[in-house]
Amino acid sequence: MEKFGRIALVGIEMEEYQVIRSGYKGLIIWHQSIPKIVIKNGILFMEKENGIGMLPVDKVVYYGIFDNDFDFITGLAVWNGACFPNAEAMMDCRLKIPCLVKAMKHSRFGAPRGFISAETEVTVATDMVAKWGNWHCGQNKHRFTGDWKSEMASTIEPYFEGDAVRIMVIGNQYWQIKLEGDTWLKSIHPDTACFIEIDQDLLDDTLHLMKTLNMSMIGNDYIVCKDGSKQLLEVNHIPNITRFEEVRSAYLETVMAWIQN
Repeated sequence: MEKFGRIALVGIEMEEYQVIRSGYKGLIIWHQSIPKIVIKNGILFMEKENGIGMLPVDKVVYYGIFDNDFDFITGLAVWNGACFPNAEAMMDCRLKIPCLVKAMKHSRFGAPRGFISAETEVTVATDMVAKWGNWHCGQNKHRFTGDWKSEMASTIEPYFEGDAVRIMVIGNQYWQIKLEGDTWLKSIHPDTACFIEIDQDLLDDTLHLMKTLNMSMIGNDYIVCKDGSKQLLEVNHIPNITRFEEVRSAYLETVMAWIQN
């Protein structure tokens, strides 16, 4: 094994890979999708980038959300080796609804939710939002009043009118981002999304959840309602780091410091 050890970068895009590659003198395995792994006698083996066979890995940096990533993340948690972000926390937070259930118990702003089984009808008198699945970015959400039949098991919450914001924390750096969009669905991606002044209550809540859930990075989405009240909407275990160069730079600095520690 080389002096600096072998790290694995999984899900890392080309631009970020090149920065890490240029700053690290050791061996790297790079997979942009989920690789096969074997854990034996406490050692993590990962398939080679090219060719047949597997190689031992000392550290893993994981970034991304994939359809089939839960088993891989769980395997990293079983390994219990050096992983950024923390593998056990990713495992606990990868499934959106179970993660929200945990977060609501510890957040100051966790309004109670309802729940509806798949293929079930519900009737409501007020504006509500159903959410299902394990994707973010405005996907798998439906706003309704009156009668609605679910296709998937879903949480149900009131539709909160107000400003959607994200508190993002990576290492010791943090930002508040105003989420934007042309409809009631808001996200970080529109050109009009921007940094805004930090709300100390929301930052404190996010830092508390980050510590409680043992996360290495976090992106919490909140609504600041017109009456000033605040509501936690969801927890992002892998928040977007490429939308803003300042966030991307902080992520890379944090990862490089972690790799070289």
